[in-house]
Amino acid sequence: MEPLLCYPDPLPAALQSALRRGGYQFRCASGPEAADRAEREATADGWGGAVVCADADVSSGIVMCRHLRRREVPVTPLLLMVQPSQITSLSLRDDLFDDFCVLPVDADELIARLQHLLWRSGRGLQPEMVEYGPLVLNFETYQAAVAGRVLALTYMEYELLRFLATHPGKVFTRDTLLNRVWGYEYYGGARTVDVHVRRLRAKLGEEHAHLVQTVRSVGYRFGQPAWSVSASPEAPEDVPGDAPEGVPEEGAGE
Repeated sequence: MEPLLCYPDPLPAALQSALRRGGYQFRCASGPEAADRAEREATADGWGGAVVCADADVSSGIVMCRHLRRREVPVTPLLLMVQPSQITSLSLRDDLFDDFCVLPVDADELIARLQHLLWRSGRGLQPEMVEYGPLVLNFETYQAAVAGRVLALTYMEYELLRFLATHPGKVFTRDTLLNRVWGYEYYGGARTVDVHVRRLRAKLGEEHAHLVQTVRSVGYRFGQPAWSVSASPEAPEDVPGDAPEGVPEEGAGE
């Protein structure tokens, strides 16, 4: 992928760090002429997109955006970064950028917004995936792998795993999982969830079955909770084992 054009030069250190963390190559320019000069000197064919940080001078940032948009081949996608007090300056100028961030921006948010913009424009670096420890889910191919081993999942097993993995640490009741994964039109019982969880754990293998955890008397969660209360005798007990005894394998909806 072509490098990103970034403004200004130098780009704030926190933004540089976030871009490198996301695996993006970039070049900085101090203004429109410098951007054109940098493009002529670059070996890549144009820019893969642009990040314009207008926190110090919103007017100069808008000038930069306008220049990049009104070229013979406009630079797209373009992410604009502004201070909260500058948001009103963007009124009626939304044709000059594809998305904007309010500073200070979290590195994960910046990376996520860029991934979304680049993916939407067909310039994404990688297919859309989610990773949690040894587990990787590919949303394009509907495949899952754990510790490099591809899992042979049914469609509903994959959907259940994807839903849980995209909400790590959050506890869901069986009824909620039925509604969110199988859909409101599905009339199967809550034991369907238990059967699919059991199958998922079997396919994850003994070493990784703990990724899908049972929260006693409540439901299931994926991964570790976001917080814990130490020395609390009333904290809910996590049981990573199978579903309650007596759950039938037959009749589970696929």
